[in-house]
Amino acid sequence: MNRSKYYAVVGNPNSGKTTLFNALTGLRQKVGNYPGVTVEKKAGFFIGQHGEKIELLDLPGSYSLSAHAPDERVTRDVLLGLRNDTPRPERILCVIDASHLERNLYFITQVLELGLPTIVALNMVDLAQAQGRRVNVEKLSQELGVPVIPSQATRKETLLPLKLALSRAEIERSSWSPQLPATLLRAIDGIAAIWPHHEEHSLEPDPLLRMKSLLLLAAPAEDMMLLAEEMNAGKALNIALAQRMMLDRDLPSWREVLVARRYERITTLCQAVQGEGKMTSYSTTHYLDEILTHPCWGWLAFLGIMGLMFLSIFVIASYPMSWIETLFELSSDFIKELMPSGDLRDLFVDGILAGIGGVVTFLPQILILFFFIGLLEETGYMARAAFLMDRVMNKVGLHGKSFIPLLSSYACAIPGIMATRTIENSNDRLVTILVAPLMSCSARLPVYTLMITALFPGNSISIWFKGTIMMGLYLLGTLAALAFAWLFKTTMFPGEHSIFLMELPPYRMPSMSHILLQMIQRASLFLKRAGTVILGISILLWFLVSFPKSSSSSSRESSKSHFYEEVTVTSQKADQLEHSYAGYLGHLIEPIIAPLGFDWKIGIGLIAAQAAREVFISTLAIIYHVQHDEENPSSLSTTLLKETRSTGAPVYTPLTCLSILIFFVLSMQCMSTLAVVRRETNSLRWPLFQFCYMSGAAYLASLLVYQGGMLLGFH
Repeated sequence: MNRSKYYAVVGNPNSGKTTLFNALTGLRQKVGNYPGVTVEKKAGFFIGQHGEKIELLDLPGSYSLSAHAPDERVTRDVLLGLRNDTPRPERILCVIDASHLERNLYFITQVLELGLPTIVALNMVDLAQAQGRRVNVEKLSQELGVPVIPSQATRKETLLPLKLALSRAEIERSSWSPQLPATLLRAIDGIAAIWPHHEEHSLEPDPLLRMKSLLLLAAPAEDMMLLAEEMNAGKALNIALAQRMMLDRDLPSWREVLVARRYERITTLCQAVQGEGKMTSYSTTHYLDEILTHPCWGWLAFLGIMGLMFLSIFVIASYPMSWIETLFELSSDFIKELMPSGDLRDLFVDGILAGIGGVVTFLPQILILFFFIGLLEETGYMARAAFLMDRVMNKVGLHGKSFIPLLSSYACAIPGIMATRTIENSNDRLVTILVAPLMSCSARLPVYTLMITALFPGNSISIWFKGTIMMGLYLLGTLAALAFAWLFKTTMFPGEHSIFLMELPPYRMPSMSHILLQMIQRASLFLKRAGTVILGISILLWFLVSFPKSSSSSSRESSKSHFYEEVTVTSQKADQLEHSYAGYLGHLIEPIIAPLGFDWKIGIGLIAAQAAREVFISTLAIIYHVQHDEENPSSLSTTLLKETRSTGAPVYTPLTCLSILIFFVLSMQCMSTLAVVRRETNSLRWPLFQFCYMSGAAYLASLLVYQGGMLLGFH
């Protein structure tokens, strides 16, 4: 077989880089994190023209090699060969947004100066044409000195020429240069001349050394020493400091010259390749933005989109949810017929199937949530939502850029926390991390759905009202996040507000294949979690509720009377649960949670939910299946409504259900999130603080709701 080729895929944010990467690689991807940072590492491959494997590494979007944010630093370090965990790419695929050619070329020309074999994918040519801008591809290729291939990431038929170009054995290296003043060039070459040449870098080309020297020379004073350490260039640092002093004396505006000279040549290039075409005075994007960013109509549109999303979670998801529930019921019946009664059968039926089935049933709702979030990102509306929220975020001391991590946390707090790496201000970033888990993630969806169904059983209210309640819970989490952000910004992290600068990408047709790919990836992660974490917890919970065996369980085994067994089975199972290990734990914390309206069985669920919120559902499924008559199976929500306290009063009253909902909106019940916060902040202090303040707020809010309701006469 031919030797594989290794490309790094680079480009500005919103250039369509990741969409193009997904279109080229499809499902042949591996997603993880770069060691030491919470920046996503996505690698994939496709088979080239000659049967060789062509590997692609999708680097985080960047505007410049002069990196500031953590994700930009990863891109810079990979391209310069500074990361031990990632080899320096042999070739580069640069993705350019044709509708914003001048802005994209600033970063791309820096990449070209690295001297690596490069191919440019001119993406979004359809948007450029719609704006009245036609790019002369041949002229652009000639000026840059590398192949330029027009493409549209959302149309597969345009990818064949790009795949053929990527398969080529030899690719040109660009000789692009920003034409700097002689004084600056001498300073850069003076640093490069004494750069240490270790054995592994002995074959480094001069362009790489010059780019390292340029970045070191122009780095802010506070970052200069750290960058030199990463580059292993102690001696070069001393020369760079000397050259900076010389430039400050001989060419005081040298920093501005560095940027201006690059833009001068880029502007000349753009004028040459775009001809006389001018942007249409009013594009579709402008028309849509007049409505969707309007102070009034924009908010109505935003609330309408959110309402449609939550309504779909109830209406559309109800059908596949019932199919999945039926499948697990049939599987349970099959195992009961296949296996004799005993602990092994109970393990499969009451432990594994009841636990996993209780969670997997809600997979359709989670997929619908990811579909809507993917749709908002693909169309470009997500940035408009951040723009709308900027004024609200300013009231609490943050800005609109913090809203995107918070909105991403609707799906899962972990990628939401990872998305905070785009926030430059360290205090704003930390506050956003601390409040992100308050946004109702997809793991809360099963709990919300179950409690709303128990709160309003059957068809007592319309599906529209249930969707409104669901939206209200998400709104409550959002308001709580904003309130705590204001509290933290005014007490723990006071300071001036950061300026909100954010690009509004053009609206574009979403790539359904890209959205479906994201849904498949998220579904596989969810099912993997169900098959590992939740499976393990379900087996452990089954053991805790089944052992030690009570005396009533023994008498049941020895009983010969089918009638007697049928009459006493429920009380025997109740006695078994109460005297089990799980029952002991539940009774242990019952005095603490009783003021919230929770009994000891709910307490067992709360303990298990510390691993992951959705485990609360599988725990209840296991607990109440143990108490439930096997001959009369029913759904979990119906079973909850039949539960009574020792006084004969129902456990799951509307007030108790509401108390549980409030508790889950505010509480921190996800060890994975806390682990990511620990890694992101490099401290145990902040995850511990986050767990304490969220758990305390959840307890106080549930206490006020339940005890206040009792005082007002609600039950």
